[in-house]
Amino acid sequence: MPSEADMVQEYRDYLERFEADIGDSDFGAFVKHNGRLIKKLRYDEFEPLYTEYFEIAKTYYESLDRGDTINDLVVKLLRERATDLLKPSPV
Repeated sequence: MPSEADMVQEYRDYLERFEADIGDSDFGAFVKHNGRLIKKLRYDEFEPLYTEYFEIAKTYYESLDRGDTINDLVVKLLRERATDLLKPSPV
């Protein structure tokens, strides 16, 4: 789990990506990105979503290292969370 300082920096990075990729938008507003509607998140909305993304990505990479079979649902969820956070998908 990311530290509080890391989480704040990730949120700042998210806001910068949002501004660069989407432009100016109100918090809570929905915009289209990569074929999906995403919402500009406030910090209290961002934190649990980023934590979920972080944990899924961590589990995904640990599974790859062990040679486990990766469930398609995990890949789909990881891609969706990456889109929600305006991050490139790691898969």
